[in-house]
Amino acid sequence: MYLVELNKLIEDGENSTVEFKRKFSTTEKIAKEMIAFANSKGGYILFGVDDDRKIVGIDSEKEQLELIDTAARFYCEPEVEFDSEILFIRHKDVMVVNVKESKTKPVRLKPDSENSDRTVYIRFKDKSVRASKETIGILKNSNADSNPLHITFGNLEKALIKYLNENEEITVKDFKKLVNISERRASRTLINLVRAGVIRHQRQDKQEFFTLI
Repeated sequence: MYLVELNKLIEDGENSTVEFKRKFSTTEKIAKEMIAFANSKGGYILFGVDDDRKIVGIDSEKEQLELIDTAARFYCEPEVEFDSEILFIRHKDVMVVNVKESKTKPVRLKPDSENSDRTVYIRFKDKSVRASKETIGILKNSNADSNPLHITFGNLEKALIKYLNENEEITVKDFKKLVNISERRASRTLINLVRAGVIRHQRQDKQEFFTLI
């Protein structure tokens, strides 16, 4: 990466593909950030940059790189791919970690003997957030080796389209009530329609909903 590119990343601030870290926190927290980028479109973690864009630099390049490598290899399932480099900018060293988009989604936080949390994280705006069941379902079916989609346009689907033609959006719970089915079946139906390109899955703050394409 050229210095002009790094400058632009810093000036543009945190977003869906850029995260600032003043310093290394814990291996698990870094793994969560890496997982979120891997489950999305990839992105950059800049170590040595504060949330207010101030460059504070890093102390130990070797130590931090070892911890990042540990996070990617032993806390992410499957392992997350990344590149890293050190750039000297404004008299400080900044570590740029380029997390690659995973080809095998969803990437989860790997459980260990003390932590059974296998949470999936995604990038939403400038935050790494927990993925919902619907998001996880969509991620699973986004891989190149996903099972072929077989969908029939029956009464459930017709009721959904009719509702969305009269209303802007619908949630899983709303759809469940609309057609009187289980939440699991409602979720699965919506996921399949997202895969088929009939509806769009969206998120606003903590609320997730579906709209027509």
